[in-house]
Amino acid sequence: MLLVHRAICACISLFLLLLTACAQSPPSTTAGPTKTVVSPTSIPSPTATPTTATVVPTAPKPTPTSTAPAHYTAHVVLKGVGRPDDLAFDQQGRLLFSDENNGTISRVNADGSVTLLLIDHAGPEGLVVLPEGTIIFAEQETNRIVSLAPGASAPTLLRVLPGTPSNATCKHGVDGIALDPTTNTLIIPDSPIGNVYRMSLDGKTLTLLASGIVRPVGAGVDDQGNVYIADECGNALWRLTTTGKTTRISGFGMPDDVVPDGYGNVLVIDLQPSIHALIRLNLATGKRETLASQGFIEPQGLVVDAQGNSYVADDYANIIVKYTPA
Repeated sequence: MLLVHRAICACISLFLLLLTACAQSPPSTTAGPTKTVVSPTSIPSPTATPTTATVVPTAPKPTPTSTAPAHYTAHVVLKGVGRPDDLAFDQQGRLLFSDENNGTISRVNADGSVTLLLIDHAGPEGLVVLPEGTIIFAEQETNRIVSLAPGASAPTLLRVLPGTPSNATCKHGVDGIALDPTTNTLIIPDSPIGNVYRMSLDGKTLTLLASGIVRPVGAGVDDQGNVYIADECGNALWRLTTTGKTTRISGFGMPDDVVPDGYGNVLVIDLQPSIHALIRLNLATGKRETLASQGFIEPQGLVVDAQGNSYVADDYANIIVKYTPA
């Protein structure tokens, strides 16, 4: 009996020992995959400022109740650098100017310095800058339209215009051109023969819009797609509507450039020596105002930015003047 008792006690002790060992040993596990944790800072916040594309400044788009500024403050932004002619803005809103006399296209930088972009002895004139940075311009000596891709060192021919330029009075080659943003096409005045064309951006399509103009030079297009042409030797402006109606507006001297201002007016550069002024014409009332004339010798280029500032280039005074609404 004593032996049986001892055996039972031994079994109990062994059972307790095994139970204690199990309680102290952790169960074995199989390692799971490592989880990659993404920091919250790498996820765009719903309130983060979105990235916006750069837009080439154009004429302002006023509200129905807005009116054109009554007064402007003049500020010279370039002086004594070449002979600035036609004007345009690049993708960053910097001012570009052609210099037909010296055969160059240059850029005015934010600090007032000037960067030479191209030398073209065929006489660069009107400028258009496309959203991706390509510059399309006219060559007055050859009566051609060419393009300069970003980073390119030489222009590419787009189109030879029908007119034949000469040194005869009012028969010089193509001068100003314009972009029609409503159709993404170019407006091309063929100055030697008095025609105005619509041209595709690649130059493959050329459509006649008007003829019989004495010397069409500058061109502008409003938000509705109506085209305005400066007739330098015909003492007039021409309006070509989207419906095909053509209207001659007389009473000018030698209009060289024209730009709609976004307020129902057009701004006109008149380079006739007795006038040499920046003029505003109200298309609805016919009212004309001289906005600036002092200091001009032969005003040529004209452009308006998105804030309503107007820029005028005078190639004989060697200046570009900025007119800011006062």
